[in-house]
This record gives sequence, C-alpha cells and structure tokens, in this order.
Amino acid sequence: MLKKIVISAVLALGALLSGAASAQAQSKPFLNASYDVAREVFAAINPRFISYWKTQTGEDLKIDQSFAGTSRQAQDIIQGKKVDTVTFNQTTDIDFLAQRGLVRKDWQKAFPNNASPYYSTIAFLVRKGNPKHIKNWDDLVRDDVKLVFPNPKTSGNARYTYLGAWLYANEKFKGDDVQTKQFIGKFLHNVVNFPTGGRGATVAFAQNNQGDVLLTFESEVLSIAKSDEFKSGGYEVVVPPVSVLAEFPVAVVDKVVDEKGTRKVATAYLNFEYSREIQLLLTTYNFRVNHPDIAKVVADRYPKVRLINPTSVLGSWDQIQQKHFAPGGLLDQLMSAGR
Repeated sequence: MLKKIVISAVLALGALLSGAASAQAQSKPFLNASYDVAREVFAAINPRFISYWKTQTGEDLKIDQSFAGTSRQAQDIIQGKKVDTVTFNQTTDIDFLAQRGLVRKDWQKAFPNNASPYYSTIAFLVRKGNPKHIKNWDDLVRDDVKLVFPNPKTSGNARYTYLGAWLYANEKFKGDDVQTKQFIGKFLHNVVNFPTGGRGATVAFAQNNQGDVLLTFESEVLSIAKSDEFKSGGYEVVVPPVSVLAEFPVAVVDKVVDEKGTRKVATAYLNFEYSREIQLLLTTYNFRVNHPDIAKVVADRYPKVRLINPTSVLGSWDQIQQKHFAPGGLLDQLMSAGR
C-alpha cells in the first residue's frame, strides 16, 4: 500500500514538474528585431499572431520587440543579442548575419518573394504648400533646399534613400560616373541632420522643424501626413516619378532558434506575414504588397511610380555594400568631400 502511495506521489510530482516546464516553455519570450519606424506595424501584427498561435497550438506566446536602425540591430545580434527573427528593411543587414553563420546562406529561399512579404519606395515629405516646389530628385540638390534623412551607416531606410538618388542620377547622366558622383555629393551636402534611424529623422523634421524635405519610406511619409500627431503641420507627400524598389526582407536567426528551441514558432511567425489577413493589414499602413488579390484591390491607393531594383543596375547586394557602404566606400568618400 505504502509502495503504491509513493509511486502515485512520484507520478504526481513528475506531472507537476512536466506541467511547470510546459508552462515555462509556453511563456518563454520570443524576440523579433525590426527597423526603426516599424513600431505601429508590429504593434498590430503581434497580437494577431499570438491569437493565431493560441488557436493552432493551445500555447500562450509572449512576443518581445526590438526597434532600431537595422545595421545596429545586426551588430547587436552578432554581439550576442538573442533574437529569434528579423524583419528588416535592407537585404545587406541579413546577409551580414548570414556571413557570420547566424542565418542560413540561402535565407532568401526560405520564404516567398525573396523573403520579402511587402515593399515600398522612397518618397518626400515637404512642408505645407510645398514652398520649395519639390517635385523630383533634381530639386533636392538645389542650394536653397535642406534635407533630413537617417545616416546610411546605421539605417537601411537611409541606404535606400542614397540608392534612390544614385539610381536617378545614373539614369539622368546615362551612366556617367563622374556626373553621378557630383550629383550625390551635392545631395549629401544638403543634409542638415543625419539621425541614426527613421524615427529620429521624423522627429527632426516634424517636431524640431529642421530641413525642407524629409526623405523616408513612402509608407512612412503617407502615415505622417495622415496621423493625428502631425496632421496639424499640413505636410504634403511628393512621390517622384522614378524611385528605388525598397524590399522588406525577413529571416529566422537560425543559430538562436536552434539554441532556444523556437524554430517552429519563428517560422510560423514569418509565414504569417504572407497571410491574406496580414497582407491586407499592411496596406492600411501604406505598404505595397505582393498578394495578387489584395494588390489589385488597393492599386489605386498608391501614386504611379517606376521602381528600380538596385541589383538590376548596380550588381548584387554584396557588391553594392562593398562599393558604396563599406568603410572607405563611395558614401564615405562623397560625405568627406562635401564637408
């Protein structure tokens, strides 16, 4: 009889410990690292995924979020930050992680559309009435125009801005490298503030009244112009007729999820961004999406613009990174020459 009681107690204790371990696993924080101006987007996506995950698995999930310039995020991950997934705005920053063994080399094959659930472009936000008559990239190199955008050294957002100007100048001058560099030199010289991320650039322009033009993602300028916080400023959106294709790549941080045992939830989380529900949600934040049905329905919301993929003109992202953004590259050279 005593033996049966002991066995029952041991089994009960085992079940209790197992239940505790299960509860602990379910509540283990899941960390997604994203770009600086993505706060509102993921504040909307994450609760939906938590509900979806609960329905699918019965597990409670806690999602932690980290927001900063994506180059800074990548550096933090390399230095040991335990991030499960990255939802970035720049391919080169995920390549940076792949080169160091944190993300699989062929990460762009893991999810549809080169692992980019949505995309945007670079647009301009100008002050009420557009007093400087800004219409295209040419206007941004005039002596009387001052610009605000993040530092391309720390912000994927800003690298797209730099590339948008470069691609425009490259077409305008029919590939003449000397004239293109002169154009970009003037463009960089006109920048009055280089915050580390997109949110800092918005604050500098809209709250601190710096510059004549804010350059950032089209999704961001449209949101600023419509938001209650900034609507009183009467800002106007200018989308140039030609701009850069800005993709928003995602990846599982393989080394971390294998250590934490979170690969299943990490993969599901990123796949969730391709669902019809989230693709539709993304359009309410002014992103362009690839879902064929939704893209067709919302096509009239977006200005017509010819988007240039940087890799179709300037080589692979690795080549672009080395030529333009590596230490001593063209960005450094042109910024130094403009001082």
